[in-house]
Amino acid sequence: MTDIDAVAGDGELRFSVLGPLRAWRGEQALELGSPQQQSLLAELLLRRGRPASAAEIVDALWGDRPPARAVGTLRTYASRLRKLLEPGRGPGATPRILVSVSDGYALRVPRRAVDAARFEDQLAAARRARTVGRPAEARALLRAATALWNGEPLTGLTGAAVPAHRARLTELRLTALESRLELDLELGAPEAALPELSALTARHPLRERLRALHVLALHRDGRHAEALAAYEDTRRVLAEELGLEPGRELAAVRRCLTAPRPAADRCAADDAYEPAAAAGLPGDLADFTGRTAAVAELCAALAPASRQGGVTVAVSGIGGVGKSALAAHVAHRLRADFPDGRLYADLRGTRESPAEPAAVLGSFLRALGVPGSAVPDGPAERAALFRTRLADRRVLIVLDDARDADQVRPLLPGTPECAVLVTGRAKLAALPSVRLVDLDVMTAPEALALLAGIVGEGRTRAEPEAAEQLVAACGFLPLAVRVAATRLATRPSWTLAALAARLADPHRRLGELRVAGLSVEDALAAGHQRLDARERRALALLALPDGPDVCAAAAGAVLGVTEREAEPLCESLVDASLLESPAPGRYRFHDLLRLHARARAEAEVPPGERAAALRRLLDFYVATARAAHLLAGPGTDRLQVGTRGPGLSFDNVEAARAWIFAEAPCLFAAARQAAAAADTCASAADLLLMMDVLFEYGAHEREFEEAARAVTAGAPAHGDGRAAGRAGLALGYVYYYADRIDELVPVCHEVLALSRAAGDDLVTADCLVQLSRCAQHMRRHEEAHGLLAEALAVFRAHGDRYGEANATGALARVYLSLGQGDRALAAAERCLAVHRGLGGGHRVAFGLYRLGVVLAGVGRATEAAEHLTEALGLFRGRRNRLWEGLTLFRLAETRLRSGHVEEAVIHAELAVAALAEVGESWGRAKALHVLGHALDQLSRPDRARACWLAAHAFFARMGVPEADDLQVLIGWEGSYEGETGWAH
Repeated sequence: MTDIDAVAGDGELRFSVLGPLRAWRGEQALELGSPQQQSLLAELLLRRGRPASAAEIVDALWGDRPPARAVGTLRTYASRLRKLLEPGRGPGATPRILVSVSDGYALRVPRRAVDAARFEDQLAAARRARTVGRPAEARALLRAATALWNGEPLTGLTGAAVPAHRARLTELRLTALESRLELDLELGAPEAALPELSALTARHPLRERLRALHVLALHRDGRHAEALAAYEDTRRVLAEELGLEPGRELAAVRRCLTAPRPAADRCAADDAYEPAAAAGLPGDLADFTGRTAAVAELCAALAPASRQGGVTVAVSGIGGVGKSALAAHVAHRLRADFPDGRLYADLRGTRESPAEPAAVLGSFLRALGVPGSAVPDGPAERAALFRTRLADRRVLIVLDDARDADQVRPLLPGTPECAVLVTGRAKLAALPSVRLVDLDVMTAPEALALLAGIVGEGRTRAEPEAAEQLVAACGFLPLAVRVAATRLATRPSWTLAALAARLADPHRRLGELRVAGLSVEDALAAGHQRLDARERRALALLALPDGPDVCAAAAGAVLGVTEREAEPLCESLVDASLLESPAPGRYRFHDLLRLHARARAEAEVPPGERAAALRRLLDFYVATARAAHLLAGPGTDRLQVGTRGPGLSFDNVEAARAWIFAEAPCLFAAARQAAAAADTCASAADLLLMMDVLFEYGAHEREFEEAARAVTAGAPAHGDGRAAGRAGLALGYVYYYADRIDELVPVCHEVLALSRAAGDDLVTADCLVQLSRCAQHMRRHEEAHGLLAEALAVFRAHGDRYGEANATGALARVYLSLGQGDRALAAAERCLAVHRGLGGGHRVAFGLYRLGVVLAGVGRATEAAEHLTEALGLFRGRRNRLWEGLTLFRLAETRLRSGHVEEAVIHAELAVAALAEVGESWGRAKALHVLGHALDQLSRPDRARACWLAAHAFFARMGVPEADDLQVLIGWEGSYEGETGWAH
């Protein structure tokens, strides 16, 4: 049973869209709610696990006429569906089936759980069976697929996207029926097919393939007169309804009817699909896998029925992504649409000697029947004769591995009946009226299917985790997966895990991906042929950073040029399919291409130049993060973080914060990478301290910890105690906000020793404040007071008002715990006044929060609620879900103390939800604690006890005193008076 199955309840979830939308858990049918709520479920089911943004879902449900509160309504639908799909999910638990992705949703269910996915899988299996000569198996698969249907798909649903989904599924069903009926004839059962064909042609009188099969079935059943009559009826209907003559398939069947025997008896439906010419076209891969959407897109673009005039489609992508295989597969699929032939040429664009257009034209002319002696010598004359020979012909021209638009342009037919399919590394935007298709790597399921198809499903089923690791190490690149699979197929004693382990080492990965003349490294290297010196240098240097991508400004820092100079360079590499551009001004490598480019950099770029590139990038990140840090928190230029290079500036706090969040993965990667070098380790530590907004938002805990540990591990080796202390301080903040107190205390003691030895006084004082919070948390209030007094002395000696305000706010909580209410209020008010004077809105919110907590503690509930409400507005305005949740918990606590029980329930439930989103444990447990008391006062003891049990589980895992308090409470329901042990 998978994790998803487990959370679904006692039975596995199943869904049906091939008819009315229905769902079951085990054998129990589920009530799915309103039609629009069902439309949301259907939209997510048909996305097969792919996420949909809120805007995409609103468009799918309401089109261009959404209601005023469309997103709010969407959230309501999602909440109801979550309760339905995961009834056993506890309060605050993270959803695992209908999951949040950015501002939208995705539905995580196995493919087997959705009948439409099973239907399409069986269609694909039937195609494979027929390709390898197993028609009976293909027919059985098609029968099983169509048996899944139970009427019109998505019956009764009214969402804006439903008609398109319904049309697509219906077309797939009709195509499947046609294929199965064709197999009935091929396997000698025309009498069985005739009743169904008669009914289908009556319902779809203009569908020529059905009509052709009906005529052929009558003919095969010996009813020749009826077959001729059916053909004449079809011809009449097409003429009257559409003004058209029968197409090629019907014409071929008509010839069958009039052919002398035994030729007429041998006539088959497939006869209509034989091309007149397929000059040089490679065979279709027997194990061609996946690419359903790309195949459909190309077929739709190239098929004559779906376009007006000639068309050129250019498919680009990284080497090894499968462009050539896709083009050949599509060309074979379209053979019926191009009865006058398919011409193919390998243009050798990635090789040292690309094909000359004149030579290609000569081979095309000979394939079109022009004698060699009649082929003109000049390129222009050949091109003119080529266009003349193609006039009034319907031919598909496949041009594989094109170098550039200049090579392709003379080979375009210029006639409306023909179509051209081009593949190449470069994006051929300069071709006239071209449709560009960028081919990405395979999806994980496609890559796993390709692997299983080569090594055998038995081996992949036996090692599913190793199979996933293997295709991931291949970057889901089809060539890499094929090479790895071929190595395994030719080495039956090897396990998948053994090869996956070899591929796990990035230094040897490319060397492992070669077999029997196939080499991923050679395929990737071919893309370098056309680069000039500046582009080759840019590609090598941009591969050096470990971050997942770079913005244009960061790329400029790496290359030592301005952002304006860097962007065209990067765009030229995107056009060559050597870089990807996931968003305007952002650039990234495919994993294997990065390894290849980095290896070239190590071989071709001097070590000093490589180190300088990484140094410039780190300096850029430190300077920009410092600018963002200072703008978000005025008065925080206190740790004397220096900069050695230029960075970006920001117009407002929101832009600064957005940059930090957007660049966070790159910043962490830069810090980890810089920790290994003596001259960059200190800057790495400073960079982490400038990213404090992330842990204040409860974000990137794991990445922050990894980066900080890398610096604390690397700094001692470089003799840099200051850097180790600063990175330790950052690590302490991570542990503090993650409620990992047991780990926080020893880190703080290490930081104290390091910072005191380095004379880094303000880091020492900040660490003392952290230790005071740990002591306060463990209810050692006098110890906390002493630590804060020592910290305050340092802050005042250095004139650090920001540090003094933070320590004073913490001191207010200590005074409150010691029963010194007046001193607590004075300290909290002083903290808020300093933050207001410094002008940082976020810091003001913290000051309001602390004052609100103290006011509540001294019994001034109304004033407490006012301050907490103001703080809540500021946190919400800055989209800080962590502190929004903590403030909601404090409001719930305050409202409960003042007797507003129902308001307390609302605030506590909102707090639990917000803190669950960011994975915060202490506040969630405290909110559950308060919620339990409120529910108990509303005479809902069962729910109250469930909340207390959940809270106890959190506290027990944290090892904090609150667990003991709740242990007593669970057995005895007492009144709630609140507590002030922890320092949030």
